[in-house]
Amino acid sequence: MADTYHREGRGSGMMQHYRQQQQSDSPWANQAVKAVTAATAGGSLLVLAGLTLAGTVIALTVATPLLVIFSPVLVPAMITVFLLATGFLTSGGFGIAAATVLSWMYKYVTGEHPTGADSLDQAAHKLGSKGREIRDRVEHAAGGGGHATGGGHYTS
Repeated sequence: MADTYHREGRGSGMMQHYRQQQQSDSPWANQAVKAVTAATAGGSLLVLAGLTLAGTVIALTVATPLLVIFSPVLVPAMITVFLLATGFLTSGGFGIAAATVLSWMYKYVTGEHPTGADSLDQAAHKLGSKGREIRDRVEHAAGGGGHATGGGHYTS
């Protein structure tokens, strides 16, 4: 709506008056307002921090005797709960990983070309070519026969 007033020429005097009023305010007044705002916000946060500290100290004072009395039960219980939670989370993570791998393998076998299939094909090609190269070297070193054992004859 302000754009409409400004485009049509109406209200431009009001905008100029507002800008002049902003420019006429002294920098000291702006700094004073900023300082008061900062002091108020900082003071409020400092009071909240103090109240939080006081509440923590009171809660710790009340809870310490209870923790000492019940520690023979609480410590093993917390260790057990931690181990159970860790086991369940690990099991779930391995299950998700297995499902992901199986899904990827299914997509690869059915020809859907999942992410990383090019790398796998390239690695398989490199392994195959290295295997053939090694086989050829062994055959050449063995005298050029069909097999590295001397033509496939067994001696007994």
